[in-house]
Amino acid sequence: MKLSAPFICLILSLCLLHLKSSVALDGSLDGPSQMTQLTEAQNSTVALSINCKLQGSTRLPAFSMDGDFIIGGAFSIHHYMQTVNHNYTAIINTRELQSSRAMAFAIEEINNNTELLPGIRLGYQIYDTCLSVSVTVHVAFQLLNSFSPLFYIGNNCSQFGRVMAVVGETGSTPSISMSRILGTFSIPQVSHFATCACLSDKQQYPSFFRTIPSDLFQADALAKLVKHFGWTWIGAVRSDSDYGNNGMASFLDAAQKEGICVEYSVSFYRTQPQSRIQRVADVIRRSTSVVIVAFVASGDMKILLEELSHEPFPPHQWIGSESWVTNPEFTRFAFCDGAIGFGIPKSIIPGLRDFLLNLSPSQVATSPILTEFWEESFNCRLNKSEKVCDGTEDIQNLQSPYTDTSQLRITNMAYKAVYAIAHAIHNVLCQGKNSTTKCDKLTILEYEQVINFSRNGYDVSFDANGDPVAIYELVNWQKSETGKTELVTVGLYNGSQPVDKEFQINRNITWMEGSAQVPVSVCTGSCPPGTHKVLQKGKPICCYDCVLCPEGEISNTTDSADCLPCHKEFWPSTKRDTCIPKPKEFLSFQDILGISLATFSVLGACLAIITAAIFFHHRTSPIVRANNSELSFLLLISLTLCFLCSLTFIGAPSEWSCMLRHTAFGITFVLCISCVLGKTLVVLMAFKATLPGSNVMKWFGPPQQRMTVVSFTIIQVLICTTWLVLSPPFPIQNLTTYKEKIILECALGSAIGFWAVLGYIGLLASLCFVLAVLARKLPDNFNEAKLITFSMLIFCAVWITFIPAYVSSPGKFTVAVEIFAILASSFGLIMCIFAPKCFIILFKPEKNTKKYLMNKNQS
Repeated sequence: MKLSAPFICLILSLCLLHLKSSVALDGSLDGPSQMTQLTEAQNSTVALSINCKLQGSTRLPAFSMDGDFIIGGAFSIHHYMQTVNHNYTAIINTRELQSSRAMAFAIEEINNNTELLPGIRLGYQIYDTCLSVSVTVHVAFQLLNSFSPLFYIGNNCSQFGRVMAVVGETGSTPSISMSRILGTFSIPQVSHFATCACLSDKQQYPSFFRTIPSDLFQADALAKLVKHFGWTWIGAVRSDSDYGNNGMASFLDAAQKEGICVEYSVSFYRTQPQSRIQRVADVIRRSTSVVIVAFVASGDMKILLEELSHEPFPPHQWIGSESWVTNPEFTRFAFCDGAIGFGIPKSIIPGLRDFLLNLSPSQVATSPILTEFWEESFNCRLNKSEKVCDGTEDIQNLQSPYTDTSQLRITNMAYKAVYAIAHAIHNVLCQGKNSTTKCDKLTILEYEQVINFSRNGYDVSFDANGDPVAIYELVNWQKSETGKTELVTVGLYNGSQPVDKEFQINRNITWMEGSAQVPVSVCTGSCPPGTHKVLQKGKPICCYDCVLCPEGEISNTTDSADCLPCHKEFWPSTKRDTCIPKPKEFLSFQDILGISLATFSVLGACLAIITAAIFFHHRTSPIVRANNSELSFLLLISLTLCFLCSLTFIGAPSEWSCMLRHTAFGITFVLCISCVLGKTLVVLMAFKATLPGSNVMKWFGPPQQRMTVVSFTIIQVLICTTWLVLSPPFPIQNLTTYKEKIILECALGSAIGFWAVLGYIGLLASLCFVLAVLARKLPDNFNEAKLITFSMLIFCAVWITFIPAYVSSPGKFTVAVEIFAILASSFGLIMCIFAPKCFIILFKPEKNTKKYLMNKNQS
């Protein structure tokens, strides 16, 4: 877009009028808000003179060299630290000094290259911006016009030494301010260390490029790193600048997607009051999270670490961004040992070390910055009276980040930025036949976007947003055998790889306090299988209680959000972490209850058989003959069957056993009651037959007695047959009575059939009871009416109480109640009817006489 002269002058004037009072190095340390000044200025419209005068004094470059084309450089060689007296002390950033010198080395290397820009000599103007927005803006304007005090807006403005491109700035916030100025004039800016994702917006920063990846990739990689090691409860610290705020915002978004919770998120800036730094340090000391993710600029991080070093605090696992985690200067803070983070891959620049060390005291004296560096490094003074440098200082033996070329990371980014600009210029000049094209109107912006080359084995290219391919090394602070903390590469992140394959670890990591175990940082410990997470009210999702799964449900994974119900035929284990088949319960012959009932059943049957044997042996005795021996034997046989039919109720139900147990029980009991009823009728009719003129006994002889028993029994057989035909009992698995087990039982099929069988037995028992009551006053020695009365009383009592007990008894106890009723009533009959007779037969033979039985007066 072509800008009018008054409008461009407006931009310059407004910015420089502000700089007139704030550009001094000793006071103007601008914070993150100043990035918006130029934008506001661009929205004003004031008609000014055609010539715009630069306000304030001209800033001299830290390093410079003439050439056919000038490349600007902006490096934060100094940064400022607030002292106790609220003054600012300038400190040299030796890593940035190394990067700025690497730029000069790269340009000299290009000038000696016969293939890249042949016959053309590059020059440079490298400025120290002191990591200050106001200084950066001043440098940006000065780079536009070199040392000329006037800005001439017109067709010939480029002839006054305007630079072709700029390498830098170091920080993201200063880079934003510089890019807004340089972008207006379509001058490419290639940063080596500005990582804010916001700078990828080509609508706002059309001329911005960088050789270091955007923080968007680093934030995503850090979130995956935190998730990889199972940390869900972390603290977050950031610089209160565009770099820190945008980087942390990207990280928090990525962390949220990974299910990571943040206990605290605090920010600070190096120029803020000391009390603010102390508050941030106190938050870290009081935190419960073990892991701290620090998206902090290098200058800010140094201030924070120094504040933390004043007072001991619990060990923490530091996770660092590229800005500080690869800075060897910080390894002196022992409490950060074990820190990990992503850094730009290490590289080798042949010849750079010799260039950096090729400094003599005479050469140093010509550069104020090198002089300051020399004096600080060797603790002596050049051209001063106190402790004068005597020339014995040997930079070859100096241990400093400036001389350390074993960890060339950011320095390589500056080196590659110079080559990227050189290749763009080369593409403009050398694509045509005439390689000596003059460049009054030269612009390399469009060529910067399409460069693609390799240098020292590293590829350099830019995507549509001006960003390179994101490749990071995972760096770990490990103590060597000598006790020195070193930066060790333990993994790699490659943004060009497919999703979920970008990140890999290929070496052991040393954690905080030198531990080989991964530290644990969670708000709540993992919930074991068998429990599920219940969020704590008012707290992040990573803070929860581990609650035991509800009855009937399980969780078979750690940190389960929900419990799953088991299938109806399964039940949770004791720990509720797996579903196991429900135990199947039925009254078996192995149960104590089953054994007991089976024993009584067999004993009862044996007792009936023994009684029958006694009666058979004494069948001719008066007491046997007087009590209707035929019905007595039939009754004993039916009682034997009653005792034995209870065995059909024990064992696992099957189709046949279910049908047999109820029908056999119903038929044998009817047979039993029919015999008792026949005996009662015979007793009653026998006494009526003694009355004069009575002929009733002819209707109750043995044939009639047999017919009565058979008739009553056939009716029960018909009821049972109808029940079996229409809706017979069948085996089922009862899943409702008990939740934790399965009851194997027999369903009635037709409840009407079951209660009809019981009802018919009850009807006959009631009739027998009534008749026995009527005959109870007959002579005891002759009849057994009283014994039948007692037996029927017991029988009816048993079966009346059976009904509620049967209905309310659960599981196998239902069957046990039914067996108990059968055995109790059967024992009641045999004990009441036959026990007295057996006692007389065996132990009172003197009473087993016709005379005794016919003696009606005998009590």
